[in-house]
This record gives sequence, structure tokens and C-alpha cells, in this order.
Amino acid sequence: MNLAVWAERNGVAWVSAYRWFHSGRLPVPAQRVGRLILVNDAAAETSRRGRTAVYARVLSADQRADLDRQVARVTAWATAEQIPVDKVVTKVGSALNGHCRRFLALLGDPAVTRIVVEHRDRFCRFGSGYVEAALAAQGRELVVVDSAEVDADLVRDMAEILTSMCARLYGKCAAANRTNKAITAASDGEAA
Repeated sequence: MNLAVWAERNGVAWVSAYRWFHSGRLPVPAQRVGRLILVNDAAAETSRRGRTAVYARVLSADQRADLDRQVARVTAWATAEQIPVDKVVTKVGSALNGHCRRFLALLGDPAVTRIVVEHRDRFCRFGSGYVEAALAAQGRELVVVDSAEVDADLVRDMAEILTSMCARLYGKCAAANRTNKAITAASDGEAA
């Protein structure tokens, strides 16, 4: 990039940047090409390629050890796929209400062009397809490491509906338990 553009992006007067270049004190590599001074700014290259964030979530504080293992698995997968991980965002708690500041900040950060999660339900309980479509419309992507976590779409949709209804009736803590009991009862009824 041009020295003047680099100076403006970094809050430096272009005259100062020019002096730094001639005195050899410019903090980034630069070279003269004709009358133009080109700066090789690695930070600008990183922002141009976009950043990758790993997002991990567990339900309760007693699962913090699983949270660390989840982050390690996703980061190892990304490294094996030669995807550089720039940021790790974690959350302990339910994803039912959608009021997580870190999660919303991650979605609102335009510098993050790729979000990597282990399972789709770790990303968000409901509407992950909508969020994924919105990200794609912005030139961003959601990468799910283990996309085979759900046996059938109908079962997943039914579990989401039951979880939502149970959360409203019985509170967030009991929602997953009541949903699992309802699914078990329904599957036992089919077997009979």
C-alpha cells in the first residue's frame, strides 16, 4: 500500500511517515518504486484476508473442562485444515434467549469472516440456518466441524420446538430435561 494510505490508517501524519522512511525508522518494511513508496503492512494483509474465530459453548459452569476440550478440538481441526485461528470466543450458559454479548459482538464484527464451531447447536439453538444465510450475504461463513450431529432434520426440528416450549413453561434449566423425556416417551411409544 502507499505510504500516505498507511500513515492515514495508523494515525500518523504522512510527512512524519515520509521522514521515518528516509531515516530508516519506519516500523514496517517499505520500498521505493519510482516516486512511490510502498509499505508492506502485515496487519493490513490480515484484515484483508479476514479473521477466523472459534466459538465454543457449554450449558453450565460445571462443564468448563468440556469447554476447554471443545476449544482444543476445534482449534486442532482448524490447524489441520490450515485455517489460522485469530480469535477464540467462549460462553458458559444457555443459548435460548440470544442475549449473549460476546456472541452478538462476534456476529457484528465485520473483520471476522469465518466462524468455526464444533456442532451447529453449540453455535445457536434456533435459527442457525438464518444466521448462516445472513453471514453468507455479507461474504462471511459458518464452518461446522461435525455436521453429522443430528440423525434427522425432523427430529432436530421437533427437539427445538419442544425445548422452546419447555423453556417458556418450566424455565430454561429444566427445558433440556423435559425435552429429552418427551422425545424418549415418543420414541418408546413408536416401538410399542
